[in-house]
Amino acid sequence: MTPRSTQQLFDLKGKTALITGGSRGLGLQMAHALGEAGAKIMLSSRKAEDLEQAAAELQAAGIDARWIAADCSKEEDTRRLADETLERMGA
Repeated sequence: MTPRSTQQLFDLKGKTALITGGSRGLGLQMAHALGEAGAKIMLSSRKAEDLEQAAAELQAAGIDARWIAADCSKEEDTRRLADETLERMGA
């Protein structure tokens, strides 16, 4: 058995991470970590301005990041978020 590096174990290339509350704080830090591991990032929160700034920060770090403003306490927003994420970024 060949030993694998931590980077190989957590390689997320080809994966998409949908991060709610992703415009700041812990959500934004998770977006950085998952993006650095190769995942495409879809950020979501209620404030479009904050999301735009967070996505720009991730993109400046070389991470494929996009955003959708949504209120996850509303079922219709949650459905729209899932549908748009799949449409724009794939599975």
